[in-house]
Amino acid sequence: MSLMQRVVGLVARALPDRAPDPMLDRKDAFAGTPLSRVDGPLKVTGGAEYTADVAVPGLTHAAMVCSTIAGGRIESITVADAEKAAGVVLVMTYRNAPVLSPAPTLMSFTGASFTDAPMMQDARVRWDGEPIAVVVAETLAQARHAASLVKVTYAEDPSARVDFDALKSRARRPAAVQGQRPRMTKGSVDEALRTGDVVVDHVYRTPRHNHAAIEPHATAVAWHGDDSMTVWDSTQAVTHTQMGLAKVFGLEREKVRVVSQFVGGGFGNKMMWNHQVLCAAAAKLSGRPVRITMSREDVFRVTGGRTLSEQRVALSATRHGKLSALVHEGTTTIGVDGNGFAEQFTFPARVLYAADNFVVDQRVLELNMVPNASMRAPGESIGSFALESAVDEVAEGLGMDPIEFRRGVQPDKNPSSGRPFAMRNLMRAYDLGAARFGWDARNPVPRSHREGEWWIGHGVASCNYPYVRLPGAKASVRIDSDGHAVVRTAAHEMGMGTPTVQVQHAAARLGLPVEQVRFEYGDSELPAGIPAGGSAQTVAIIASVTDAVDKLVKELLKLTRAGSPISGARPRQVELRDGGIYRKDGGPGISYRELLRAAGRDHVEAVGAGSLPLEMMKHSMESFGAQFCEVRVSDVTGEVRVNRWVGSFDTGLVLNPKTAASQFRGGIVMGLGQALTEETAFDTRRGRIMNPSLAHYHVPVHADVPPIDVVWLDIPDPLAPMGAHGVGEIGVVGVAGAVANAVYNAIGVRFRELPLTPGKVLSGLAALEAESREARSTV
Repeated sequence: MSLMQRVVGLVARALPDRAPDPMLDRKDAFAGTPLSRVDGPLKVTGGAEYTADVAVPGLTHAAMVCSTIAGGRIESITVADAEKAAGVVLVMTYRNAPVLSPAPTLMSFTGASFTDAPMMQDARVRWDGEPIAVVVAETLAQARHAASLVKVTYAEDPSARVDFDALKSRARRPAAVQGQRPRMTKGSVDEALRTGDVVVDHVYRTPRHNHAAIEPHATAVAWHGDDSMTVWDSTQAVTHTQMGLAKVFGLEREKVRVVSQFVGGGFGNKMMWNHQVLCAAAAKLSGRPVRITMSREDVFRVTGGRTLSEQRVALSATRHGKLSALVHEGTTTIGVDGNGFAEQFTFPARVLYAADNFVVDQRVLELNMVPNASMRAPGESIGSFALESAVDEVAEGLGMDPIEFRRGVQPDKNPSSGRPFAMRNLMRAYDLGAARFGWDARNPVPRSHREGEWWIGHGVASCNYPYVRLPGAKASVRIDSDGHAVVRTAAHEMGMGTPTVQVQHAAARLGLPVEQVRFEYGDSELPAGIPAGGSAQTVAIIASVTDAVDKLVKELLKLTRAGSPISGARPRQVELRDGGIYRKDGGPGISYRELLRAAGRDHVEAVGAGSLPLEMMKHSMESFGAQFCEVRVSDVTGEVRVNRWVGSFDTGLVLNPKTAASQFRGGIVMGLGQALTEETAFDTRRGRIMNPSLAHYHVPVHADVPPIDVVWLDIPDPLAPMGAHGVGEIGVVGVAGAVANAVYNAIGVRFRELPLTPGKVLSGLAALEAESREARSTV
């Protein structure tokens, strides 16, 4: 943590808490209303225009040529045959690419890239899959054919770093992990681990994961002269992509327009990568608009996913059910030259449980691989697998129900920061979920329930995800003389329902029916937005809209003529309701239509910005939940089937149960893939991804997904805008841990490496049988 962060934190803690949002008193007017998606008809009728659909006059198409070595240099690159191919407009390599500045990273808040490495500026190769040439042609088929004609020879670096197991001893501590210290300690864990009544100390491993959003990445760029461009991009960071491209090309920010209204899934990966920069560079060099539409293989090899991890969790408990020691340490990977980020797998251990002594410690290993990127609940999802597996094992060792053990180790303040929790209702979420699931009927004895070849088991795990409200979001609110309103901000819609929730919120705050409110988004010419990530976008927009509406009230009062029912009123004396502005407590008022027409105005507008997130600096603000599952495990094939699921969450006020339930369920489905099917196969000899397609990278399909019941407490957080937390990430957290714990309950075998494939299960069953035979022979 920097000195500036420490100073700001001290100042924030000295300030009083902001008063709860007055709208919470009126939350029943709209919160909890299951409004269907306002953009749903456009999407289901094909009217929603995605980046690959955009019609640009004179558009050409590009295909990338990617490196086939993990590290080294391009020795020769021959493009003559490609240049002669039908329809080819340009072949761009490092030899003729424009001079480009490094892309500012997402972590700097001035860009959206996960790497600041030079893009096609030299002959160096940093990973297998790095783009080394771009071929532009009249059609995509022509571009891809010509790309196959580019011939490359390499001088491979024999010391390229590709094997995690061989190199992990060289891992280092990063400077910070999402703004926190990589290593935190309290007391002496060694003594506690020696003297504990029940001690668990194991290593857990999780594999690489790749993104597989329904829409592959796409970018189109048209230059307007030499100093401005329009970029259509499937990005979840409109404003930050604008800032990043402006920096790369040395332009004023206002000279770059980024349009991204519809995005077919992002999950943290649709930020800024080489392809956007190279698309813009090729368009500049060719003098023609260019579009890159990625193949599924391109997505796997050019853009990053979740890092692998090796984690140690050691817990020591007393016979009374208290934790005397908690250790969570390990290593993840990043790209060479420090590109990527330290995935925060220790964050659940810093928040969830009270321990007398603890150590959390993270290290990173640089490898010649595509820099890792955010992937839905980065860190928390893989860290919770290890932590929750170990907690379940300790509870069993103590002979305690795993929920009751967790109840006894709840902290009264954040164990790592010492800050008070703004709200923490984890055990209430457990109680709600347990009743819904029927946890009381669970048999705690492993291998106690069998139907034919299927062993049946039940598991549970905690989940948490931090509340995040990023500064920098702005929004404008306009009311027209016909009584309709328009809210504008450079936000994103990736399927999570942003326009729907924001229309609901703005309509309630303005006192209008939702049918009279329009939400405009996805364009950098609108007021600046924040990236759609970290479950942060919803509350950031709410905060900026709230500020805009407060300013709008002042503007409305300025327009009030003498004799008006609200003439002379001050902002605190009025409220917005029933399509107008009225004195509080049911007093008289005037409709927006009447007020604006009397003032001779066709509209009134105000721009607002969210305040600094002082609440995060003063309090520990988290969402919590409990994941319950039932599995069936075949002792013939080793297949694990998840039979039913209950997720119970504490995420503040839920604004739209329809879109929120979809987000919770989507996260759980993603967690099932993490638990059972997903693994990026990586050749540790050559540094190459071996399964870059949906034919070989197995995401969950309908047959893998059980009925998923999601419930939530719906308790507003008084410190958060509208009492709400984001819900996009927490659903995936704890899923793999719950599955692993249920599998243990079913067959009596602990698994500490994901995914739980049939082969691993059969090997575990065989080892268990061998142990049983040995025990019988000994007797």
